[in-house]
Amino acid sequence: MPRVKTGVVRRRRHKKVLKAARGFFSGRSKHFRKAKEQLEHSMVYAYRDRRQKKRDIRKLWIIRINAACRLNDINYSRFMNGMKLANIELDRKILADMAMNDFEAFTSLVVKSKEALAA
Repeated sequence: MPRVKTGVVRRRRHKKVLKAARGFFSGRSKHFRKAKEQLEHSMVYAYRDRRQKKRDIRKLWIIRINAACRLNDINYSRFMNGMKLANIELDRKILADMAMNDFEAFTSLVVKSKEALAA
């Protein structure tokens, strides 16, 4: 079997990895083996955190809704239960935006939620 030298192919592969590893600390951006190992870890973190981000955003929405609810003398879980009983189908993203930017509209939703709970 003839010997195959990998000069151009190896150079291209190394350059691709080192370009992706720019900005990493110390040898992780300069040495191919360390850069490749760090890049693999970085890809795993990126994949995991794209999913984690969705959880974090939902948590933030819930915190904002809860804070606005407590200003209207009701807690989050009773408010959401009242919304279900009143057949108001607004997702948490919209509710959090209303709580931050349109407090009067959010207060009217709280009133409807309380009425549904009382009935």
